[in-house]
Amino acid sequence: MSLSNITARIRKAETDAGRDPGSVTLIAVSKVQPNERVQSVLEAGHRCFGENRVQEAAGKWPDFRESYDEIDLHLIGPLQTNKARQAFELFQTIHSVDRPKLAKTIARLADETGYCPDIFLQVNTGEEDQKAGVMPADADNFVTECRALELPVKGLMCIPPVDEEPSLHFALLAKIAERNGLKGLSMGMSSDFESAIALGATHVRVGSAIFGERDYGA
Repeated sequence: MSLSNITARIRKAETDAGRDPGSVTLIAVSKVQPNERVQSVLEAGHRCFGENRVQEAAGKWPDFRESYDEIDLHLIGPLQTNKARQAFELFQTIHSVDRPKLAKTIARLADETGYCPDIFLQVNTGEEDQKAGVMPADADNFVTECRALELPVKGLMCIPPVDEEPSLHFALLAKIAERNGLKGLSMGMSSDFESAIALGATHVRVGSAIFGERDYGA
């Protein structure tokens, strides 16, 4: 487990960027990780975790919540509209609101339940056909639309293309957020979170560097 190492690197990146200590939230991405690895990170005192799939989170976190207080769970993977109600029950923050239909579904559920997780809007900064998120040119309108639905939009999220310099995408996301008055920036993963912090990330999503490599065949 490398939680302490990652935490130290985040603190150094904050200092190097002239930012306040603790201004970056570390989301420990626990998708496809064995429960014993997740439990070891919980035992170390960490409470903020990220999951990609509602179904996997539903099979894991209710039990952990019985044993550990103040777990802060973030959905960082795609959300189908038919899983939105279940996501409300599990997650404190949804990072992957990527289309108007989903935004409207979340707004309806918020009206029904009187509660809504914090929201990040996913921007497809690389304009990749296979990737979710609104196009950069449509991001401003999507922010306006979600605000009109009275959603608690805290910021923007992106996943840069694997074959491009990530800092270019982090800078683009920061620019879109700034002109829309959004402070939250969910960007940066195990291989590039320090450059994301230098460009303003408020939430970094780190998995394998904390837990070890995932075994998708397990």
